[in-house]
Amino acid sequence: MSNKEYRPTLAQLRTFVTIAENRHFGTAAAKLSISQPSLSQALVALETGLGVQLIERSTRRVIVTPTGEELLPSAKATLDAAETFLAMARGASGSLTGPLTLGMIPTVAPYILPNLLHRVTSDLPDLQPCIIEDQTRHLVEQLRDGQIDCAVVALPVTGTGLTTIPLYDEDFAIVVPAPSPMAGREDVTLPELRKLNLLLLDDGHCLRDQIIDLCQSQDFSPTPQGPGTATTRAASLSTVMQCVAGGLGATLVPVSAVPSECDRPGLAVARFTDGVSARRTIGLAYRASSARREEFQQLGELIRGAYDDIVTDLAAPSGASPSTETSANR
Repeated sequence: MSNKEYRPTLAQLRTFVTIAENRHFGTAAAKLSISQPSLSQALVALETGLGVQLIERSTRRVIVTPTGEELLPSAKATLDAAETFLAMARGASGSLTGPLTLGMIPTVAPYILPNLLHRVTSDLPDLQPCIIEDQTRHLVEQLRDGQIDCAVVALPVTGTGLTTIPLYDEDFAIVVPAPSPMAGREDVTLPELRKLNLLLLDDGHCLRDQIIDLCQSQDFSPTPQGPGTATTRAASLSTVMQCVAGGLGATLVPVSAVPSECDRPGLAVARFTDGVSARRTIGLAYRASSARREEFQQLGELIRGAYDDIVTDLAAPSGASPSTETSANR
């Protein structure tokens, strides 16, 4: 029997929603950063107060009861409404203030963060950003779970419940060992990628998928095929750069990574010829239910400006450009 005086807390509703979405107590506890006993206690308190069973527990799996399925949309709507309320309270004028958790993919974060955080300090001194670096699929999960407010990712993002704001198109550069005949060229064509042993990031990185898609558009695969074959893969661009410098192959990087990753011995950079479409689109993703679109657009302008700063520096006439300088000349 339900307690007519009972009112569920947001924490209890969030516990129920997270368990229902993940169908696993351990995963839900980890996403909420609480212990499994605390998770179970919150769910029991909710079910006891309501007088209904929301989650059926078994040794093998977690099942949402029919009543739980019926109440789940309302629980989600309540959490979304609470988020909207907080967003309006933090900045009724549409200005970004207070805490904001921003997700970023690893092939963006290290390169634009210095400029972005400088701009935030200058333009939004009351904003308190918290940065979460992770792969796209994890950031999408955290967005849907309400663990982060928005995320900088490569578009398009699959799935429902999210809205995206395109920010900028970013060209790819080709990184080769310094002795390569391709070093310093600015007229590389897509079919010439066949000549290269392209080194890729590990599974889960969107840059890996983008390079594979680019190669497949030319009817070839960048990875060895057949039994007994293997390919070098890495968890970070820095490791890929070390492999290229060691002569293991070549790779493609977003141009924003060139200043940080390619200014090291043994590397040279080449560019695609004019008119070649070898690029990615970076955007800002957030929950479609969020009322903070105006604020996220403001943040998106800062992110775009941070990227433009890098591109402007690369195009600056003073000094040798990374696209033409090789370690052999240093």
